[in-house]
Amino acid sequence: MSSSVLYMSMSLDGYIAGPNDGPENPGGDGFDRLHEWIVSPEGQFGRPSGPAGALWDEWMATGAVLAGRRTVEQVDHWGGDHHGMPIFVPSHRPPGPSVATYPLVTYVTDGIESAMAQAKEAAAGRDVLVHGAYTAQRAIEVGVLDELQIDQIPVLFGGGRRLFEVLGSRVELEVVRVIDTPEATHIRYRIRR
Repeated sequence: MSSSVLYMSMSLDGYIAGPNDGPENPGGDGFDRLHEWIVSPEGQFGRPSGPAGALWDEWMATGAVLAGRRTVEQVDHWGGDHHGMPIFVPSHRPPGPSVATYPLVTYVTDGIESAMAQAKEAAAGRDVLVHGAYTAQRAIEVGVLDELQIDQIPVLFGGGRRLFEVLGSRVELEVVRVIDTPEATHIRYRIRR
């Protein structure tokens, strides 16, 4: 059975994007610092060596992606290809015209519950990779997010976009796994229901 898992790199003070985050500056100032743990010494995005490599393998083994509209639009839907898996975007508005050239991208306009159900069906038993702060918050609120994989980066941003800015109520988590590396502490949580 598939689980929905939020994968997110975050500063110690809770930021997933730096100041001045927007379409012209995706991720904001200093955003790359949050992802240095998955960049090779040559500057290429890819599988890290050591224990963090297993996290990359999990990420690449997911069977579908559910991502927020703001996230996908800032990266032009990853060119329509996020590791070859279908991408589901919960949104109240239809997609822009460029999405027509991306057959793996589906906009779902009847709620996040429907978007997650479609993503889990498409994942065919594999996990669903979740991206986007707003989307994660809504998925937690309606009970369709199962786990969080937080890559805690040893930096204080001091400003930007927080992962959990507003939640409707308290959420209890269970620590499933901790992988400590010099670049980040990788913590996997299960949401208690």
